[in-house]
Amino acid sequence: MRQIILDTETTGLNPRSGDRIIEIGCVEMLNRRLTGKNFHYYLNPERESDPGALAVHGLTSEFLRDKPKFADIVTEFCEFVRDAEIIIHNAPFDVGFLDAELEKVGLPVFSDHVQKVIDTLLQAKELHPGKRNSLDALCERYGISNSHRTLHGALLDAELLAEVYLAMTRGQDSLTMDMHADFQADGENEIGVSLAEVLIVAPTDKELAEHEALLAALDKEVKGSCLWRQ
Repeated sequence: MRQIILDTETTGLNPRSGDRIIEIGCVEMLNRRLTGKNFHYYLNPERESDPGALAVHGLTSEFLRDKPKFADIVTEFCEFVRDAEIIIHNAPFDVGFLDAELEKVGLPVFSDHVQKVIDTLLQAKELHPGKRNSLDALCERYGISNSHRTLHGALLDAELLAEVYLAMTRGQDSLTMDMHADFQADGENEIGVSLAEVLIVAPTDKELAEHEALLAALDKEVKGSCLWRQ
C-alpha cells in the first residue's frame, strides 16, 4: 500500500480570501515503511504572509520571491500523489488550500487525484478524547523527538507526522498472527492462526434508556453537549 504523508505552510488561514500555499512537503511510505522518496517545494505565493502566519513558519517574502509558483510544480505534484492514500493532520485545512490552488490552474479538486485522505487529527481525537492532539502534543505522547522543530516547516512536519501515524496505528494492520510449529519434519512450520471472533453484545432497551439519562445529566452539568455526544 502506497501512502503519502503531506503538510503545507500558507500565507494565512483562508484560501477564499486570497491566502496561498508557500510550502508543500510530502514523504512516501510503502507498506508502512518510509522509502526516502520525498516531494518538497517552497513556492512564491505572489503576496505577503499575514504577520501571524509569518511568526509560525518564518518564510519571508524575500526568501520566497525567486521560488517557483504552484502552477510550475503542479504536474509533478499531482503525479507524486496520484492514487495514493494521503495522510494529513487537520486535513480540511490543507485540502481546502490545495483545492483552491488546483482550481486556479483549471484542475479537478485534490480528492480526484488520490485514493483517499486520512485525517490524523480525527484519529487522535478518537484515541485521546479530551486531550491536546496537536502534532507537538502527539510527538510528546508517543516519545517522538521534535526538539529540532523551532518553526513549522512542511517537510519536517510531514516526517514527524509519519512517525506519529505509525505509532498511533501500530498493531492495527491485521487480525491474524503468524505462529511457528516445530512438529513438521518437512520444515513447513509456519501456519496462520486466526484470533478469536469478537463478540458484539447489543444493549437492552433499559440499558439504552439509562445511558441516555446519564448523557442528559452530563449535558445539564456542562450546560451544552457533553463530550460523549461528539
